[in-house]
Amino acid sequence: MSKSRKLFCEYGKTAYAISTVKSRALRMLHDVCSGERFAHRHDDTPLPALVYDHNSLIRRTLGNVDMRLQENKAHNLSLAAPCVNGILIRPGETFSFWKLVGACTEKKGYREGLTIRKGETGCGFGGGMCQFTNLIHWMVLHTPLTITEHHHHDDYDLFPDYGRQVPFGVGTSIAYQYLDYRFRNNTDHIFQILVHSDGVYLRGELRADSPLAESWHIRAEQEYFSRENGIVYRNNVVCRERFDKRTGTCVAREEIKRSHAQVLYDTKELECIEV
Repeated sequence: MSKSRKLFCEYGKTAYAISTVKSRALRMLHDVCSGERFAHRHDDTPLPALVYDHNSLIRRTLGNVDMRLQENKAHNLSLAAPCVNGILIRPGETFSFWKLVGACTEKKGYREGLTIRKGETGCGFGGGMCQFTNLIHWMVLHTPLTITEHHHHDDYDLFPDYGRQVPFGVGTSIAYQYLDYRFRNNTDHIFQILVHSDGVYLRGELRADSPLAESWHIRAEQEYFSRENGIVYRNNVVCRERFDKRTGTCVAREEIKRSHAQVLYDTKELECIEV
C-alpha cells in the first residue's frame, strides 16, 4: 500500500512559512473579491438586551503544560480583548476574529503561549487565542446568528477535564489569518459583543438591541469512552435546541457535532467500553 503523499508545508520550516504566506494572501484576495461586509464599528455602551453571557477560566490545569504559558496566555488575552470589546454586528455584517485582533506579534507585546497543531502542543507568540474564540463561539451558539467559518481540534482529546463548563467538541481552532472564526448576522437585530479579562476569567456578553423571541440550549448526549484496538476514544453527540420563550416549547432540535476523538492523556482512570 503506497504511503500518503506529503503536503508541501510538511517539507520543513521554510516550506511551512511559504505555505502560510500563500494561504494568507489567498484569504485576503478572497475577502476583497467576496463583497462581504465585515463588522468594524465599536460602541462600549451596552445594548439593552442581554442574550447570553459566559466566563472562561484563564489558568487551567492542562496535563504537564508549563504554567508559564498559562501566565503568558492571560497576558495575551488582556491585549486582544479590547480589539473585540464593543463590536457591533449589524444586519448583513460578518464578524471576523482576525480582522479585529490582527496578527499577535512580539512587536505588539504578545508573549509565547500554548499552541496546538495536529494533536501536538507547542508554543508561539499570541498563543491562547483559541480560548477567546471558544468563548465567542459558545455565546454565538445561543443566538440566531449564522456561523460561516469554524475550525476545531476534532480528532484528539488532549487534556483531562478540569472544571469543564461546556460540552467536549464545541471548541475552536484558529491560525492567523487563514483559519478564522466568523459568523454573519442574517437577522433584523443589531448584536454586540462585550468582553474583557480580569486576570482570572475572560468574561463575555453577547447583547442585542431588543429581546429575542427565542432561546437556545446546548447539551451533550451519548457520552462515553471506547477502547478500539487498544486505542481509547472520547465519544459524544452535541445537540442544540431552540425554544419559544413565550410558550417554553422546543420548536427545533439539531445535531451540531459528533465527536470520536483519540484520547492523548493517561487513560488508566477512565471507564471504557470495549469495541
